[in-house]
Amino acid sequence: MNRLLKRANSRLSIGNAAALLIVVSLVGQVLGFLRYKLINANFPAIGPQSTDAYFAAFKIPDFFFFTLAAGALGVAFMPILAEHLERGDKKGIWDLSNSLLNLLSIVMAIVGIVMLVFAKPIIHTIVAPDLPPEQLANAVKIMQFISFNPLLFAISGILTSVQQTYGRFFFYAVAPLGYNLAIIASIFIFKDNLGLVGLGLGAFLGALLQLLIVLLGNYGTDFHWEPKVMWRSADFRLILRQLPPRSIDQGIDSINSIVETNLATRIGLGNVTYYENAYILHTTPVLLIGTTIATAAFPRLNDRLAQHRPDLFRKDFLQIFLVMLWIIMPTAVVSYFARGYFARLIFSQSAPQIALVFGFLAGAIFFRTLYAIISRWFYSQKDTKTPLFVSIFAITLNIVLSIHLSRPENYGIAGLAMAQSIVAASEVVILMSIMGFRDHKLFNASFWNSVLKITSVTGFSVIAAFLMISILPLNISDRGFVTLGVKLSTIILVTFGVHVGVSWLFGLAEVKPVVSKVRRIVLGTVRIQ
Repeated sequence: MNRLLKRANSRLSIGNAAALLIVVSLVGQVLGFLRYKLINANFPAIGPQSTDAYFAAFKIPDFFFFTLAAGALGVAFMPILAEHLERGDKKGIWDLSNSLLNLLSIVMAIVGIVMLVFAKPIIHTIVAPDLPPEQLANAVKIMQFISFNPLLFAISGILTSVQQTYGRFFFYAVAPLGYNLAIIASIFIFKDNLGLVGLGLGAFLGALLQLLIVLLGNYGTDFHWEPKVMWRSADFRLILRQLPPRSIDQGIDSINSIVETNLATRIGLGNVTYYENAYILHTTPVLLIGTTIATAAFPRLNDRLAQHRPDLFRKDFLQIFLVMLWIIMPTAVVSYFARGYFARLIFSQSAPQIALVFGFLAGAIFFRTLYAIISRWFYSQKDTKTPLFVSIFAITLNIVLSIHLSRPENYGIAGLAMAQSIVAASEVVILMSIMGFRDHKLFNASFWNSVLKITSVTGFSVIAAFLMISILPLNISDRGFVTLGVKLSTIILVTFGVHVGVSWLFGLAEVKPVVSKVRRIVLGTVRIQ
């Protein structure tokens, strides 16, 4: 038993943690991809059972979760926990965790009651004023089912934040799989009796399942829940002071999503579904590459500053940043050139609107992935205000651009995607400028030389992707995972193969671990006993 507990509490390295998160996140993204594909296949984009209602119903619950809970679940919470862990103060970790858990649970329970009671006026007035009556009724019922999901996610988030601080990433990575599986199951279980509304019940049951999996992750951590809030704790008050900037920052993104949904409903029926499907496609590489690697690296960055080693903090950050840059560049290239293939896979039919929107979101994929690690640079230093101020500027710019670009006489639904990419680029440029001003040693000549090499290599990836879609064009008759999957997989493999091969010829440091791993697999000797 002692050996099992020791293994359970051993910390993963950044590489192992990132590998675990990427593998499990890949499975999660496949499930998420399958979830939306099945929803699209079983419910129409237009009509009484339109999925416009499904997407609209989640906007306000997501807003309250990100605003009131998500801001505390990492960047305002984990750096404080890391300091206690560095001092070996396990009791302090659990006291802070219990305090935050109890406070947020009370707040989120009140929010859940408000959403349950006022679902109809909230959706009709704020989110989707132009939904037809039948779709509005479905959206209201779905929102009522998931009114308490933010509470369940908040509890899960606090517990997994503690687990990550200890270097335990498995349950954090696996828990969301249960959420996706529950919604997928609800499509088939409730379709014939509850219809589209059954997806809301599935989402609620999925949130419960996710929490149960997270609770398993507490095994061996000696966590015991206590009904208390330590108002007198200096660290708890520090967390509460840091929470508002991060919460507003997160809430701003949700406000942007609400505004986009509002604008999409005004453009015409089905546009909420088209835009949401493209947006979901764009979040897949951002989560898979940006969020997973940044999440795995965040405890290490916190540790470096807790150890008073800014030199190692700078070294680790730059190494992670360049690796993410090297990975996301060919990913954005494939996303743009193969946009039609991805749209057909998720929507099953000819979906030019989704392909068009997804193509314009390629820029957002690139910059949002980099933002994931850039934001951690500030959060590790307990600076939540700078990203907040930049986000306020960004959301203002995004709303202005979205309203202007989405007008029918301009770009319509594609204008929302164009605004997203422009704003994502602006955020990254502004934050990197601030970082360079604060740390003059951060972006030195060596860094920019590496960026230039990676950019040069990506030029070959662009050529490879263009040639592959010319050789394997998307035909009107192409349908199904097999036909589309073979073409898309070939395009991806060739593009990334060229990227890795040219990177190795150019001597890029980021490719060396990949080549070494392939060499060990292909050329390694087999030891016969």
